[in-house]
Amino acid sequence: MIIVLKPHTDDRDLEEVLRRIEEAGLRPHVSRGQFQTIVGAIGDETKMDPERFRGLPAVASVTRIMKPYKLASRDFHEADTVVDVCGRKLGGRSLAVIAGPCSVESRDQLMETARVASRAGAAFLRGGAYKPRTSPYAFQGLGTEGLEYLREAREEFGLPVVTELLDPRDIDAVVAVADVIQIGARNTQNFRLLTEVGQTRKPVLLKRGASLTVAELLMAAEYVMSEGNHQVILCERGVRSFDPSVRNMLDLSAVPNIRAASHLPVVVDPSHATGRRDMVPPLALAAVAAGADGVMVEVHPHPEDALTDGPQSLHPEEFEDLMARLVPLAELMGREVSRAEAADV
Repeated sequence: MIIVLKPHTDDRDLEEVLRRIEEAGLRPHVSRGQFQTIVGAIGDETKMDPERFRGLPAVASVTRIMKPYKLASRDFHEADTVVDVCGRKLGGRSLAVIAGPCSVESRDQLMETARVASRAGAAFLRGGAYKPRTSPYAFQGLGTEGLEYLREAREEFGLPVVTELLDPRDIDAVVAVADVIQIGARNTQNFRLLTEVGQTRKPVLLKRGASLTVAELLMAAEYVMSEGNHQVILCERGVRSFDPSVRNMLDLSAVPNIRAASHLPVVVDPSHATGRRDMVPPLALAAVAAGADGVMVEVHPHPEDALTDGPQSLHPEEFEDLMARLVPLAELMGREVSRAEAADV
């Protein structure tokens, strides 16, 4: 439920609105704009009668939000959300490129990749210290050792770190290093994990599961936001398809679809969507043209030797070429590309 207050409402009138929401067993969320204050009532709206508010002198209007997701809805927050991570902005007019290896394999591999990403103008460094693998015998990541390499790369190249959290038991170690916590496609509906990261106040990059609808992705975001963490970035990374020539089917329609339904920024990951290096550049450019707020691409200094996802990882020169094409396209679309301060390294 959204309660819009009249201009120049004083604190006493606002407190009365908040009190009535809490008495009904719901949680209030106050959003103050330049000219208007909006109060959201979060929870089971059937417990609260809108007429309890319409008679109050400070209330301009009361509207039920019929969608199952509230905080993530554009009905609740009309303006685009901009997530600021260490001065790098994502959302609104700002577009960011997240680049790096699928997994952190060694210090030398990560530092070389970070140098390439920084020099080419990426805004964030991605890399998995913990890797979810289909086979229990495949490389599972370096764990805390990988996190230390990510910390070192961030300090040397000035790139905020995006890394995945798989298990609530690792949350303290990941939070200590990550600037953005990634929740992978396999964990998008791990509601216990979503609740835990919602309590961290760290920005969260939430990947769409292979079989999730857009509404289900927004409900997953709602789990994070309902814990008080509104710094959520959504990621389209392909949905399960019948065609074996690609890993997944990249759903670019999800970009305008999400932007119409939600105020949250959305990025596209063409690497995991296709599993094919040759398709990453054209689909990254298509994502920007479709209105994405960012792209996430895998880069590896030697993809042929990668322990994970080598066939979809760009060579350094391929990533540099992509950035040279992506920046002018973004500007043509009216976007400002967030760049690393250390891009000249």
